[in-house]
Amino acid sequence: MSNECLSCGACCAFFRVSFYWAEADDGGGQVPAQLTEPVTPFLRCMRGTNARAPRCVALQGEPGKNVSCAIYHQRPSPCREFSLSGENGITHDACNRARAHHGLPPLYGTDLLSLTIHNAATDRPSRVQSPPD
Repeated sequence: MSNECLSCGACCAFFRVSFYWAEADDGGGQVPAQLTEPVTPFLRCMRGTNARAPRCVALQGEPGKNVSCAIYHQRPSPCREFSLSGENGITHDACNRARAHHGLPPLYGTDLLSLTIHNAATDRPSRVQSPPD
């Protein structure tokens, strides 16, 4: 099974990626601080993801084609925790929403009823946020 993320990158160009400021290398973490911007005194986001049309500065390539992350081994926790839809047989609505925004088909769980039931059963907060209106 191939990793769909290597030909997708939709999440990197759809959500704001916010994380605790100390994940950056100037706070003791590993995310390159020069690739981040402040959101609040305690939160940063990846530069480019706090825009009306978000796109992470570390995303290389075009969503839906061959993509990669320039800081993959240094990426922040929301990126490490983001799940590919269909991983372990579970629908991840955020993944499918990002894919739909870029004209890509959902990877798993395309029926609305199963999405609704799954989301209600596994409702948990996410630090990956939809773009501002």
